[in-house]
Amino acid sequence: MSLSAPYFEQLFSANPDPWAFRSRWYEKRKRALTLALLPRQRYGRIFEPACANGELSLGLAERGEHLLCMDLSPTAVALATERLAGYPTVQVVQGCLPEEWPEGLFDLIVLSELGYYLDSDDWRQVIDQARASLSPQGAILACHWLRPIADCPQTGAQVHGMLEAHLHLPRAVHHQEPDFILELWCRGPYRPDLEEQAL
Repeated sequence: MSLSAPYFEQLFSANPDPWAFRSRWYEKRKRALTLALLPRQRYGRIFEPACANGELSLGLAERGEHLLCMDLSPTAVALATERLAGYPTVQVVQGCLPEEWPEGLFDLIVLSELGYYLDSDDWRQVIDQARASLSPQGAILACHWLRPIADCPQTGAQVHGMLEAHLHLPRAVHHQEPDFILELWCRGPYRPDLEEQAL
C-alpha cells in the first residue's frame, strides 16, 4: 500500500523542511549533481511530482519554459508556492499519483525521492504514465535514497530496478553512491545543447 496524504501532511505541519533540503550539505550537493546531469540548458515543459517545499523546483524553474510542480501535502504546496513566487511560469498544484497524472507531453519529468513511497503497482503505473507523457526528445530523471526507510513499501534499489525494467528507454546516465542513485533516461540522444557548443 502506498503512503497516504496524512503521513506527508503531518511531516510538513511539524517542520517546513522535514528532510533539511535547505541546510544539509548532502542535499545541496545532490541537488547540484541532479541539475548538472541534465544535458540541455533549457526544457520546454517540466513536470516535478513530489516537489515538497520547492528546493529542487527552484533550480528546475531556471531551466524550463514552464514548470509544473505537484505534491500530495497541502502544506508542502503552500511552501513551494511561496518559494517559487518569483517565477510566473511555474505552477504548483496539489495532487496524488498515479491517479492525478497531468495531461500533455513533457520534455523533462523529474522523479526525485518519490518512488519508495508508492507500492509496486502504483509505481509501475507512474512509470507507464511518465513514458507515455514524454515528448519525442524528452528525458526522465530519477534520484532516490538507497538506505533503508522505515514504513516505505519499496527501497530505492527496487524503485530504480523497476524503472530500468519498464521504461523501455535508453539509459543515458547512471550515477551511484552509497547513499543515493541518480539516473537519466532519454528518448532522444544524450548530448549537450548544440547551440551552447557553437558559442
